[in-house]
Amino acid sequence: MTTIKKIWLKYKGVIAYLFFGVLTTLINIIAFYLFGTVFALYYQLANVIAWLLSVLFAFFTNKVWVFGSKYTTMKAFWSEMGKFFFYRGVSLVIDAAIMFLGVSVLKVDKNLTKLLDQVVVVLINYFFSKFLIFKKGNK
Repeated sequence: MTTIKKIWLKYKGVIAYLFFGVLTTLINIIAFYLFGTVFALYYQLANVIAWLLSVLFAFFTNKVWVFGSKYTTMKAFWSEMGKFFFYRGVSLVIDAAIMFLGVSVLKVDKNLTKLLDQVVVVLINYFFSKFLIFKKGNK
């Protein structure tokens, strides 16, 4: 077995999370830029819109391709989605606090602050997804 294949088999979930995490982060940053800069919405409103779009994308990619979560009933599906949105809501509060601190308190450019805050948010979201939302035996 090749080294690359061994790495893939051992870290498939982490690699998939990183790949889809990058895509989710790009959706978040592009949407934030579009609504906050192009459409000139208040930065916190732009942040919430960007969050909503990226969380919808993240739920389905995490569910299907990252954690391979399968549910047996619609109740289980809605429960999982509810937990996902709840914990992403927690990370949104952290996201908003970082944005407030960076933009309003420290006077850092809103787009630069957004880039930096996404590093923290991605790490928090991975922990929530792996250990609290899509954990094995949770269906």
